[in-house]
Amino acid sequence: MSATPESELEGRAPGPWRLEAGEVAAALGTDPRTGLAGAEAEERLERHGPNLLERAAGVPAWRKLLQQFADPLIYLLLAAVVVSLVAWALEGAEGIPYDALVIAAIVLANGILGYVQEARAEQAVAALQRMAAATAGVVRDGREERIPAADVVPGDVLVLSEGDAVAADARLVEASSLLVAEASLTGESEAVLKDVSQIEEDVGLGDRVNMVFSGTAIVRGRGRAVVTATAMDTEMGTVARLLERTEAQATPLQREVHRIGRMLGVAVIVIAIVVVGAIVLTSDLETASDVVSVLLVGVSLAVAAVPEGLPAVLSVVLALGVQRMARQRAIVKKLSSVETLGSASVIASDKTGTLTKNEMAIQKIVTGSAEVDVTGAGYRPEGRLLVNGRPLVDEVLLDEVRAVLSAGSLANDAVLREEDGEWTIQGDPTDAAFLVAEAKVEGLTERRRARFERIGDVPFTSERKLMTTFNVDRDRDRGIAVVSKGAPGVVLARCTDELVRGERQPLTEDRRADVLAGVERLADLALRPLAVAYRPLPPEAHPTQDESVERELVYLGTVGIIDTPRPEAQAAIHEAQAAGIRVLMITGDHPHTAARIARDLGIAGASDRVLIGRELGSLVDEPELVREASIYARVAPEDKLHIVDALQRDGRIVAMTGDGVNDAPALKAADIGVAMGIAGTDVSKEAADMILADDNFATIVAAVREGRGIFANIRKFLRFLLSSNMGEVFTMFFGVVLAGALGLADTGEAVAVPLLATQILWINLLTDSAPALALGVDPPPDDVMQRSPRGLTDRVIDAEMWLGIVWVGAVMAFVTLLALDLRLPGGMVGEGGSLDEGRTMAFTTLVLAQLFNCFNARSGRTSAFHGLFTNRWLWGAIALSALLQVAVVQLSFLNDAFGTTPLGAEEWLVCTGLASIVLWADESRKLVARLLRGPTGRR
Repeated sequence: MSATPESELEGRAPGPWRLEAGEVAAALGTDPRTGLAGAEAEERLERHGPNLLERAAGVPAWRKLLQQFADPLIYLLLAAVVVSLVAWALEGAEGIPYDALVIAAIVLANGILGYVQEARAEQAVAALQRMAAATAGVVRDGREERIPAADVVPGDVLVLSEGDAVAADARLVEASSLLVAEASLTGESEAVLKDVSQIEEDVGLGDRVNMVFSGTAIVRGRGRAVVTATAMDTEMGTVARLLERTEAQATPLQREVHRIGRMLGVAVIVIAIVVVGAIVLTSDLETASDVVSVLLVGVSLAVAAVPEGLPAVLSVVLALGVQRMARQRAIVKKLSSVETLGSASVIASDKTGTLTKNEMAIQKIVTGSAEVDVTGAGYRPEGRLLVNGRPLVDEVLLDEVRAVLSAGSLANDAVLREEDGEWTIQGDPTDAAFLVAEAKVEGLTERRRARFERIGDVPFTSERKLMTTFNVDRDRDRGIAVVSKGAPGVVLARCTDELVRGERQPLTEDRRADVLAGVERLADLALRPLAVAYRPLPPEAHPTQDESVERELVYLGTVGIIDTPRPEAQAAIHEAQAAGIRVLMITGDHPHTAARIARDLGIAGASDRVLIGRELGSLVDEPELVREASIYARVAPEDKLHIVDALQRDGRIVAMTGDGVNDAPALKAADIGVAMGIAGTDVSKEAADMILADDNFATIVAAVREGRGIFANIRKFLRFLLSSNMGEVFTMFFGVVLAGALGLADTGEAVAVPLLATQILWINLLTDSAPALALGVDPPPDDVMQRSPRGLTDRVIDAEMWLGIVWVGAVMAFVTLLALDLRLPGGMVGEGGSLDEGRTMAFTTLVLAQLFNCFNARSGRTSAFHGLFTNRWLWGAIALSALLQVAVVQLSFLNDAFGTTPLGAEEWLVCTGLASIVLWADESRKLVARLLRGPTGRR
């Protein structure tokens, strides 16, 4: 087998950090400028496999199926099967042991149902994880592109920039002010400044400054690196081998559901013991079969009354809801975040790209001579230069404009491309605005590229608010042009002169004031002002490429950049406000710009206060300021943490958006961290709970709406399951206690119970499956966004909901026992019949009552007839359950198994009429609730 380039590197004794960058690239068969060819990358991916850390071996399907039976209540049922078989054998093994077979079949059906539900939830979560997968910038076939991090192979050339998560271990070949946070790997709290130089000796991981490692994050600067190891061959892979698998933690909602289950379990076991005791006292038990029947009733009652299917149904409903969110471009990374989404009381949103389109366009250019308008919008380089509404023809003024646009395009890291007629950018939209405007001036881009060659830079940071590049000027004997672009105040502070009609003039204090006044005018027009300046140096200057060169600059002019609000954002903001959610706008822009955009979007009024970044320190002593201010301007990323903290101390539940590396602490601290999917860095996405695939504010509100709808549906199926199970418990308890009055005691049977164990288990199988799941996908209530946010400490099942559950359960038991009494000769209203007929009617009435209860459970106060036909899945589930019940009653081979007898049309009408009383009774309760407390509030 022939050696590969990668094996050549692996065969060398020194690590890649001890080799020259060129040696590493050569050993890996790659060129740092053009990267790998696409075909070669595919071949290496096939050979090395995906760049993913190995996961612990998955649980086999057969073991997952067996885990469905690892439940104390299931053990009880299996014990009941054994007891029933033993009793059947002792009596001579005559006939078919229906009780044992039916119970075993129901246990198996429940297990399969739980397995299918769990598998469905796992598949949904896996799909979401794939959607949120990290990406990496690489050079392939000489072009920069972003690919899934899993597709990175040894020999790939990584393109590293601020905010990226490093996808693999790699040897640096270029580095410009590259600062990398390696705490996740080395534990070193300080970010490490990287260098491409060869390291002679063998050093520890933290001292390999010419390497970058998988799982670390670029804090500042940019660079290129050749991948030397992927997947489990990386340093992070070595750590992964030492880690034990951690178990997933239950969410607060799941913990509460478990708490409810335990509470009900204790209560129902007590009731089951009471029922069994009452049967023993009121019945004449003579045979082992009689004792087995009593035990089966007690066990089946305990199992049926506890909603053991709740965790599986809950997981499926959450997973399906999160999938719906993903289709709306909101990728929720954790199911538990869905609970918090419905509780958000504040959305603190970035302006650029979230509330606006993030398609920056230069609208005005202010030079030392005049103010020029630029037409056109977005990234398509089509537009004109106008002065006082007329085309710009003055060549001297046009030269000033050319200088401004060319300088802004030199101090620039963006790329403007046309693909299939569509213009797209790579990089900062503000940078791109200069490239687009420059392209609107014929021939300017080509002349700038031919004249200047970039040789270095001082990157932009949020602290400096300035970017500077060093460029060889071929028109000035290869002199050096230092070009700076940034916030006008920062740039002007470094300027000593300005360019006016081609002449360099001293920048006086009066002119500085005039320039700053012009900046204020641009801001009043909601334009973002950026200033550009330059400094010519002779060829022999050899300037130090750091901040010390940013002085004695010549001011060229200021541009006003517009980022138009998203039309859909205004409607989404109004919807959020109607839902009781405050919307805050946070931006690094000028206060005037922020106020104008906020007013246009309806976030704040004309007189509302704008809180400026330097004032945020006072939030520590005056947290009430966050109640007054809805606009935050000139905010640095680290200031967001102060805003989150103040809001939370004020009792708010905060959703915070962010896209940068420095946003990560605020995203983690917020109750819901929301990262931008397009403009967001990998670090911010990792820290967030939710990712917006389209960077759109309206998507946040849509996700909140979906989260509220999911929580409402959770309450619906909880209401349905618990009230239905309560009906079964009340039926058995009062049926035994009132056996004499109902005529059960006069039937001659040793065990006088209203329903058989197999009938109870059958009802439980019907209610815990299709109807409950159908309620979990019910359309959200019409007014879900007109309700106040839910508090995190609010109970899922409050006092009003418990009252409705008990009321429906009691009515259900009443109509079931009434149906039984109608066919018992010794009953209060019975007209004659048999015990089998009475039990069949009671059994059927209880099943139909629970199906009617599906409509009750859709709301605690709204009428069941509102939106009656909006959930086709619910109607399908009800139809399926009803057909199954008809089969159990009418088919002879199932009669013996379930102790039923066929019913006539009149009896079916009686059962349906009695069962419908559950619907009318709850309608009456809802009417009283609406009259007493109003229609609003939690439902």
